Amino acid sequence: MKRKKAFLFLILALVLLLTGCWNRRELNELAIAVGMGIDKQGDQFRVSIQVVDPGKASAKKGAGGGAPATLYTEEADTIFEAIRKITTISPRRMYFSHLRICVIGGSLAAEGMAKSLDLLSRYHQFRTDFYIVVSKDVSAEDTLKIMTPLNPIPANDLFSSLETSQKNWSPSTTVTLDELIAAMTSEGKQPVLTGLRIIGNKEMGETSDNVQKIAPFSRLQYSGLAVFRKDRLIGWLDETESRGYNFILGKVQSSVGYVACPRGGKVVSEIIRTQTTVKGSTYRGEPQIHIKMQVEANVGEVECTDLDLTKVGTIYDIEKQEEEKIENIMKSAVRKAQQSYKTDIFGFGEAIHRAAPKTWNRLKQNWDEEHFTELPVTIKVDFKIRRLGTIGSSFMNDMKE
Repeated sequence: MKRKKAFLFLILALVLLLTGCWNRRELNELAIAVGMGIDKQGDQFRVSIQVVDPGKASAKKGAGGGAPATLYTEEADTIFEAIRKITTISPRRMYFSHLRICVIGGSLAAEGMAKSLDLLSRYHQFRTDFYIVVSKDVSAEDTLKIMTPLNPIPANDLFSSLETSQKNWSPSTTVTLDELIAAMTSEGKQPVLTGLRIIGNKEMGETSDNVQKIAPFSRLQYSGLAVFRKDRLIGWLDETESRGYNFILGKVQSSVGYVACPRGGKVVSEIIRTQTTVKGSTYRGEPQIHIKMQVEANVGEVECTDLDLTKVGTIYDIEKQEEEKIENIMKSAVRKAQQSYKTDIFGFGEAIHRAAPKTWNRLKQNWDEEHFTELPVTIKVDFKIRRLGTIGSSFMNDMKE
């Protein structure tokens, strides 16, 4: 009997320790946020949140003509207040665990975006796998209004497009929240974010007509890299300089480039593999940077009528021209950072820190403004062509006038 009572008491004690879903949220009570834009309107933050409409986003019901996402916008003294203020116009509470893209307005970025990022890093609903970009010449709110083809949810389209652009063309770069904060707090590297702009008719891009035409009225396009000093936007790299930046950081997985033929035309190469090493050193107490890059590529297109790709000398000449061209692209990015912005966006300071900690302790105080601008940077590219494609010399060699 005593054993039964003890067993019953044990069961009751365990029941008291069991917890239910005290903080559960039903799906029909939440608004799934996939895109977020932060602008500055006077002294207030203007927060725009792109929310999925599950019914209209589904494949079966998507043909109804309604937008698969909706945008809520509010202003407040703080970002958190603006988010909660959105509940006055939204029937559901915002849920951010599925956020794909966060767009920082260009004017806010120029003023300083550190205050905007604190909530994103502190609030438990925000994961760190979404990408952060900067709007260029338009507000963050406007970029989230554009309706996109192929992927009906604009935020998902932006997420996929950024990944695709970095992997296949390389003038853009994916940056997560953790990576951005790490660069902002680093002593030897400054942040860089991809720029986002609207091309075409912005007003028409906000209507459903934009996705019902073969050639949309308006598109979202990633354009250049935004250069920061800590949390403040100070300038932009153009497309060539942006590619040079990614070459230096070893972020290029695939890209395309060309060299000129001796008698006109171009030979186009597809980069299929790269490996970059950045090493710091000191000479007589002064820092130096040495960059070595190995590139493997295939011949993708030949416009020349007098080029014999079966000859070893021809391949050698193309490789040397490509090496020189890529080196110049990389040097253009270094030159822009050193001369125009005086900001180490490449992490050269971190390389010096690894190679010579004592020297770095002496230089780090005024690294960007003084030492980085005069830093000698040596770049060496080794370019190798692996395949010529399915044919050797171009069929144009066999054409008769």
